[in-house]
Amino acid sequence: MKIVNKIIEDVKNNGDAAIRDYTKKFDKISLNSFVVTKQEIRQAYKQVNKETIKALKFAKKNIEFFAKQQIKQFKNFEVRKNGVILGQRVIPIEKIGVYIPGGNYPLPSTALMCIIPAKLAGVKEIIACSPKIKPETIVAADIAGADKIFKIGGVQAIAAMAYGTKQIPKVDKIVGPGNVYVTAAKKAVYGDCGIDFLAGPSEVMIIADETGNPEFIAADLLAQAEHDINAKVDLVTTSRKLAKKVNQQIKIQLPRLKTKSIAESSLKNSNTIIAKNLNEAINIANKKSPEHLELQIKNPENVVRKLKNYGSLFIGENTAEVFGDYCSGTNHVLPTDGAARYTGGLSVKDFVKIVTYQKFARKIPKSMIKTASKLADIEGLDAHRKAALIRLKSKNTL
Repeated sequence: MKIVNKIIEDVKNNGDAAIRDYTKKFDKISLNSFVVTKQEIRQAYKQVNKETIKALKFAKKNIEFFAKQQIKQFKNFEVRKNGVILGQRVIPIEKIGVYIPGGNYPLPSTALMCIIPAKLAGVKEIIACSPKIKPETIVAADIAGADKIFKIGGVQAIAAMAYGTKQIPKVDKIVGPGNVYVTAAKKAVYGDCGIDFLAGPSEVMIIADETGNPEFIAADLLAQAEHDINAKVDLVTTSRKLAKKVNQQIKIQLPRLKTKSIAESSLKNSNTIIAKNLNEAINIANKKSPEHLELQIKNPENVVRKLKNYGSLFIGENTAEVFGDYCSGTNHVLPTDGAARYTGGLSVKDFVKIVTYQKFARKIPKSMIKTASKLADIEGLDAHRKAALIRLKSKNTL
């Protein structure tokens, strides 16, 4: 936090000059202008092969479809109660900043996951920041609908979006995952601008019984393990025999991975837990509250309602977590470190404000005046009490 706070203060005080300094220091890049120009966007499309563009567009359609279903759940409404008109308005946030990681791997999928729901929610301006930005990330951000793309990252990007500089617009809310420094920066600027949540290293938990597919389970554990050396991968199973088979499969599949060293390191954080029965496995999952939760059990639909705490749920052996990461339609920006106990993943709700209003009709109910004045009196707030009682003198009471 000391490092993070120092960088944030520097960006607040020195703006673009500080961003240049930190970009040169951390990313080894000298930049004058931070914006990705239209010409650079066109060049990126030329550098990215057609199959990649096709895949990004396919993923976009699915993410867009799901987000459209979500936005239908947030509606304006107006009702009457006790002579009062009560209402709700769903208002898009005006400016959103999206952070797209670019460290170990470029993550164009994160551009899709963060920008598309913001666009569908009606956000007026969406900017994206990514360090050492790759052509694939530029193309993904453009396909998703970003208004401006910037080739900066790290703490300096979070500070720039939170407070604004000559080149980087100040936003109302920042979303997107990042490393420990980016996460700490989001925590530090929260209050001066909004954030989605604080996401830590990626996690997966797989609940499996004797019917689980050891090959699939091992592949899904390794897929999560390769994210980061601090990723957490857990298997909870009612079958000791299956656990041994999964372990054998990991030994077979791990050496074949290009990301073997990272996956090998993160597997040291992994656990294989033998549960007495399925109910115990469910209790473990609910206490752990994992980011990703997979069910590879017989009749998985029967236990879905018992599961309360998870970022996203993957039901059945065919439902690989990787599909959710990229293209099935649900969002991959999800809560970690037990945060699934109180929040879900990124969605259109993160890009709107649900605000309320009220209007008294022709008459003010005396019951409302008396109740408000009584509660104000209990709380010792005399001006509140009088603000209610003064309306008793009005002819517009009933």
